[in-house]
Amino acid sequence: MAPTPPDPHDIAREMLAFIDAAPSPFHACQQAADRLQAVGFTEVREADAWPQGPGGHFVRRGGSLVAWSVDPHHRPHDGFRIVGAHTDSPNLRIRPRPDAGRAGFRQLAVEVYGGALLNSWLDRDLGISGRVVVRGAAGPEERLLLVPRPLLRVPQLAIHLDRDINKDGLQLNPQQHLTPVWGLGPSSPGGLASFLGRELDCAPSTILAWDLMAHDLSPSTLLGTDDELVSAPRLDNLCSSWAAVAALCRLAAEDRELTHLPVLVLFDHEEVGSTSERGADSPLLPALLERIVVGLGGGREDLLRALAASVCCSADNAHATHPNYVERHEPNHHIELNGGPVLKVNANARYATDAASAATFVLACEQADVPLQRYSHRGDLPCGSTIGPITAARLGVPTVDVGAPQLAMHSARELGGSEDPAHYTAALEAFLAPAP
Repeated sequence: MAPTPPDPHDIAREMLAFIDAAPSPFHACQQAADRLQAVGFTEVREADAWPQGPGGHFVRRGGSLVAWSVDPHHRPHDGFRIVGAHTDSPNLRIRPRPDAGRAGFRQLAVEVYGGALLNSWLDRDLGISGRVVVRGAAGPEERLLLVPRPLLRVPQLAIHLDRDINKDGLQLNPQQHLTPVWGLGPSSPGGLASFLGRELDCAPSTILAWDLMAHDLSPSTLLGTDDELVSAPRLDNLCSSWAAVAALCRLAAEDRELTHLPVLVLFDHEEVGSTSERGADSPLLPALLERIVVGLGGGREDLLRALAASVCCSADNAHATHPNYVERHEPNHHIELNGGPVLKVNANARYATDAASAATFVLACEQADVPLQRYSHRGDLPCGSTIGPITAARLGVPTVDVGAPQLAMHSARELGGSEDPAHYTAALEAFLAPAP
């Protein structure tokens, strides 16, 4: 008797648990690392000697992570199958000098990160997460911080004081109108540092710097009369990050012989252009691929041969057709929730997909027996982009842009389909391990 296939709702719940535990890119990398280590992957520090021979390994650099698996039969010039996603989402980031206040309220100064839907951050209970660097005995030490209780809120102005809001629309100035409150009384310098000291059990004077952000505290959940939907923050792009990690972990658990070397890369800073030491436009991935080849005993010629035989899948969520704004979508390319992964194409190379790279993902979906949808952006609206074109340009590798469909992209709370995480993971697994 064939084994019973897993319930798609159970797979969706696994994704939602990952998202709830990862309110910052640093926590997303920690969650990915925990799952990889559970199936035998070993963490490597970039400054250490590179591992030789077979095994599964991963590297972390801030909010980015790269993982790969080498089989005993792999040769230095064997091609890579790369799945790339990103760990960051638009949100409110806490400024270096955060302590502020007016009209009897204590507030925290924030800066908008990425292309956030600003109105979605109003009237929500917010926690704080990220990393804090403290002075340690041997030098600076990084500490993860997660405060999952209501600390902050950005209250909206009452309609009695903005009578034309429903006629003229909500107008928000990110400098003036998004400063959250977190208490009453006069503001004093060092208020946040004192709070962090209590949370981290350290003296405030030892805190050197932080990368902190606000996050919505409402738990992710299945939604709808039959649980057809998922409601969660950061679906863009922790849905893809989780699915990529799950796909690589499945391959490791199956111990299947692979023709290509599977590689997973989770980049930070996609939402702000990818130009950083750990973004898609950095040397992070090219350098690690070269070190993998060198670890197998190869040289420059082997690296170039391997890249010529490689394919990359840029996994970043896609726009489903919005029922209240159908006219905002290309009429011949409607996308449905629970309709399967989305192949994204743009003639102006905002997505990296071309016919050859698209074929690799079409075949992966056929191999995984999952439905496939095709997205093209409306011609009179500017199209967003992904890590796909950047990665393709950095590596010179054919790249296909795909994603899971969703609504409310870049909102503090997004909406997806509960069957799509299962479809997405199966397709990415097949992409990493194509049939002979």
